[in-house]
Parts: sequence; C-alpha cells; structure tokens
Amino acid sequence: MVKPEEKQFLNLPFTGICTFGKYPVCDDLDKLDADVAVIGVPNDMGTQWRSGARMGPRAVREGSTLYSFGLNGAYDIENDIMYLGPKWKVVDCGDVDIVHGDLMQSHDNTEAAIRKIVDKGAMPVIIGGDHSITAPVGKGLEKLGPFHVIQIDAHLDWADHRSGMRYGHGNCIRRLSELEHVQEIFQFGIRGISSSIKEDVDAARDYGATILSPKQMREKGVEGILDLIPKGEKYYITIDIDGLDPSITPGTGTPSPGGLLYDEVNALLKGIANHGEVIGFDCVEVAPQYDPTQMTGQTAARVMLDLLSYVTKKREEKENK
Repeated sequence: MVKPEEKQFLNLPFTGICTFGKYPVCDDLDKLDADVAVIGVPNDMGTQWRSGARMGPRAVREGSTLYSFGLNGAYDIENDIMYLGPKWKVVDCGDVDIVHGDLMQSHDNTEAAIRKIVDKGAMPVIIGGDHSITAPVGKGLEKLGPFHVIQIDAHLDWADHRSGMRYGHGNCIRRLSELEHVQEIFQFGIRGISSSIKEDVDAARDYGATILSPKQMREKGVEGILDLIPKGEKYYITIDIDGLDPSITPGTGTPSPGGLLYDEVNALLKGIANHGEVIGFDCVEVAPQYDPTQMTGQTAARVMLDLLSYVTKKREEKENK
C-alpha cells in the first residue's frame, strides 16, 4: 500500500474543472498576468448553414483534458523534446460575453477582449465559434501589427457580403484584408465547388493572396510552402477545423471532402512556428453535435496544443541564444 505522504495528486482528465489543458483560470482580464491567454468565443451567429459552433469552446476544452500536462510540461516521444514546461504561464480566460441575436455587439465584445489581452502582454489563443470571429480578433490585434495572416481552411472566406451581411463566417478573410496592419494573406487547404464564387477568388488574387489546395500543398511539401511565406516576420494563424478532412474531423458546419490530414497540418504548423514569430492563433468551426465520437473537439485541442508547444519552444530557443 502506498503511504499517504507518497501519494500524488493525479488530476486525471475526468476530474476537476474543465479548462483548456486544465490550465488555471483568469476570470478578470484586468488582472491578467500570463504568457498565453486562451479565450473562447462561443459565437455562431455568422453561420450560413449548420449552426452549433457556439458549443465549440466547450468541446475543445473537454478534448484538451486528455492532453493536460500539469506543471512539468509535455514530453514528445517522437522528437525527444519537452514542451510547455513550468517556465510558461498559460491561463484560461473563459469566454467572451455573447449577446444572443446581436452579432455585431458580440463582435465588439470579442475585439475589446483581444485588445485587452494584447495590452497585458499575453499571446492570445482563441477557440471559436464560427469563422466570423476572426474578423474582430484581427481588429483587436492592431497593436501587434503589421503581420501576415496564414489560414488553414476548406473555404476562401473572401465574400464581400451576403445580401448586406459583411461580418459572417464567409467574409472574415476579406475583412482582414481591409485592415492596414494586415500584410500578405496565405490560404491553405482551399478546395471544392462550394468554397467560393469565382468573383471572390479573383478579388483574393487581385489582393495578392496565395491560395493552395491540399493537392497543391502536397506537391510543394512543407519546405516549398514555407518558401512562399516571408521568413522572420510576424504571423497570425487562423485554423478552420474543416481545413482537415471530415474523415477525422466531421464535427463542423460545412465539411468538405479532400482535406488535410493531422500529420500534414502538424508538420506545417511546426514549420511556420520555426519560420518566424507567431503572435497568436485561433481554431474555429468545431460543432460537436455532428460528431458522436467527440474526436473533432479532441483533434482541435491537439492541433492547438501542438502549435502552442512549437511557438513557445521557438521562443525558448531564441531567449537562450
């Protein structure tokens, strides 16, 4: 029998409060003191088809408990590296306040929260919500600009408006392109006959956006893709979970066959993190009710934790030089 003084506090995935990665809570942004601030934006009022991404933050947090690392960090058996050790203070800031039926007020609340996180010196990590949330997030990142936007997505999201609606989930990248502090835009994983109309594709190309389908990405490989992205500069990464193939992430509002696989996304994110400075990122469009296996939320959590691991490890290496 184990003696009382030898027992450990296990904090297993199914126990305790379900925060992102089981990291501590900061419920007052005015008191934020952290390296990384995770915040949910449970807003899916910009959705054009199947709603449900408002439940995304909860599903991703639930999935993340499997990968909760505690204070000692995470050991990567494939690379023999420890990630996210005690040096890094990561907190879960809960969710942006969403006003039901008022998309624009909810976007205003999102922008204000991101501005506050940036002012406090923490890196914002956002859990959506549908992709419309990326537009106010981009506005809130103004102080960190100029930066490039790297999008992983099945859809271009470059529509100017839908019958006057300019801030839905199909407009978000177009809205980012209109911000003075956004530079080049890279759109990876774009595919399918429902991705966008030709006029929107033409507008994106006229802007200078780099657009690659999964097939084109595989032809180039990670190094070929990185050659397209200015090295040593600032990046904001927005990950729509439907950029991955619906065979592994079916819980999303607009699934599209022919997507990227987990290992492909993982390798690309690791390459980007080592290519320049990631100032923040979001993961959106997880709609858990369409996935009875719960793997979509878990995969989204893993992708987010992978990227956070790579970004913080790069910062460690830079500080140790």
